[in-house]
Amino acid sequence: MRIVCWNNGAESGYKKQRRNGNSFMSLAKKVLKQYFGYDSFREGQEELIESILRKQDTFGIMPTGAGKSICFQVPALMMEGITLVISPLISLMKDQVEGLNQAGVHAAYLNSSLTAGQYQKALGLARQGRYKIIYVAPERLVTDAFLDFAMQANIAMLVVDEAHCVSQWGQDFRPSYLKIVEFIEKLPKRPVISAFTATATKEVRDDIIDILLLQNPTVTATGFDRPNLYFAVQSPKDKYASMKNFLQMHPGQSGIVYCLTRRYVEEVYERLKEEGFSVTKYHAGLGDGERKANQEDFIYSRAEIMVATNAFGMGIDKSDVRFVVHYNMPKNMESYYQEAGRAGRDGEAAECVLLYAGQDVVTNQFFIDNNKDNQELDEVMRRLVAERDRERLRKMTFYCFTNECLRDYILRYFGEYGSSYCGNCSNCLSRFEEVDVTEMAKGIIGCVQASRQRFGTAMIVDTVHGANTAKIRKYRMETNPYYGKLAKAPTHKLRKVMNHLQLYGYLHVTNDEFAIVKLTEKSEAVLKEEERIVMKMAKEEEHPAKAKKEKSRKWTIGVTEDEFTKTEEEMFERLRALRTEIAREEKVPPYIVFSDKTLVHMCIVKPKTKEEMLSVSGVGEFKYEKYGGRFLTCVQGESKTPLQATGYQTCSAAEQRGI
Repeated sequence: MRIVCWNNGAESGYKKQRRNGNSFMSLAKKVLKQYFGYDSFREGQEELIESILRKQDTFGIMPTGAGKSICFQVPALMMEGITLVISPLISLMKDQVEGLNQAGVHAAYLNSSLTAGQYQKALGLARQGRYKIIYVAPERLVTDAFLDFAMQANIAMLVVDEAHCVSQWGQDFRPSYLKIVEFIEKLPKRPVISAFTATATKEVRDDIIDILLLQNPTVTATGFDRPNLYFAVQSPKDKYASMKNFLQMHPGQSGIVYCLTRRYVEEVYERLKEEGFSVTKYHAGLGDGERKANQEDFIYSRAEIMVATNAFGMGIDKSDVRFVVHYNMPKNMESYYQEAGRAGRDGEAAECVLLYAGQDVVTNQFFIDNNKDNQELDEVMRRLVAERDRERLRKMTFYCFTNECLRDYILRYFGEYGSSYCGNCSNCLSRFEEVDVTEMAKGIIGCVQASRQRFGTAMIVDTVHGANTAKIRKYRMETNPYYGKLAKAPTHKLRKVMNHLQLYGYLHVTNDEFAIVKLTEKSEAVLKEEERIVMKMAKEEEHPAKAKKEKSRKWTIGVTEDEFTKTEEEMFERLRALRTEIAREEKVPPYIVFSDKTLVHMCIVKPKTKEEMLSVSGVGEFKYEKYGGRFLTCVQGESKTPLQATGYQTCSAAEQRGI
């Protein structure tokens, strides 16, 4: 095996490293520092990189913000040949390629955003060996033009990013991903295959390995926990007022508000805009030009808040998102954790708040029943997928009702088991009391039994509460012996008890289209009063959003945590202003220049020399040569100096796009 360090002029190959008595991981760390500015690898990165460099198929499961890209970008710069990265979205490719070019790596993307002329020119430059890393849409793989290029190219590695898209059981299944194996089989020689995803249950992981035909792969899962994220669930009477209050407590911060439908996006956007918030919007109903402009306004920090459907966000590497608010409950835990995980990608503290309402379940159920994304599947498979989707929706609903640790619920969903107390979620920070709900449980279970297990959750709750609705009268549920037995209990508490009974197996809801409540083996014990049902109830029904402390900024480097002094706070603001100025000059998002975490570290290190600046996390050789002088001057509190001349030639905007 031969390994070269791209663009560093060093002797080609792994053999030199062996002669020097060093492993190739020593060279990998040099590449990491030179191009990305980091001194050490994060958890799991080293194992994955070493596996790739040994030419083994590799599968990495790492949470959003854990550094998946580094795992294939570092070896791509060391291996001879081209690395192809299969990516599902144009925005993801553009963001990754901009970041690589800013780090001094020539990269390009090939997708439908390029004209025919631009696409052919990009392929021509790729044939000349201009690009070390090429991002490509899966639909392009089996086209004649790309296959002609691939047949002649030295493809060292093929990376499947967002690999869950290949699985029909994944939350974002894309039939175009099934073309990847067809493409690999056409190649004259099989490259190293690596796959990465942030959210995948065990079933989806196994599916990915089988579909991509990974050969004895190294599988590394670093764990799904994101300790820097605070999780909260609220069920407010007025969602908009609750969200507005939250946003007012986070002035000047970048955040995303996710809505289930285009209508909700438009309503929330218009109200926030009228009230003076810096806001933009994104959904599939907008024209291509408007979507692109709005997305760039958010990424380039011209708009602080993005209100969007789930059409926005995959692959967006905006590291300074400080909060994600879900205005509606998503359809499953995979989607929720992926979307919430777009906050705090820089490792700094961020908040994830979900605003739940019963209508969210109805809307998601409608989407499942009218899913148009699985038309290529046969009828049996479509029904099976719909059944799995309903089960996921039910588990997502349980998340909104649980009184246990929210982080623990998420981790258990993905197969991890740890502490039942995280100290950084709304449930762990709320005051609960143990409440005996046996009588309510008996009423609910008795009603299900008396109605011969024919109805859904809403009908059962309405019956025991004594509602006088058209459906109650139509099915004569007012004659049910349990009708009105729990009239004094609030309906929201009855729903919580109903969910508790489902969660712990006292009742079961079918996964078919009508979601019927059924009895289980444990139901009879409650009716016979052989078992008491005790659950935790919050002393306050609504939990306010975690209040933003009016103290100075906290910084975390390594395992140390402290607060900024007033001087450091002022320095941070100067550095952020300089970053914005440079970003405008370079026409790139501010976080592409340096992340908030890097600016924070500068404030702590207070570098005075090149060596000290290079010790800052996130400052590599290439970026130092481009910006180092200006940031050194800014740290010292002096006026900003012009961009110093360097020996590097930066890529133009056209070159960054691959044209």
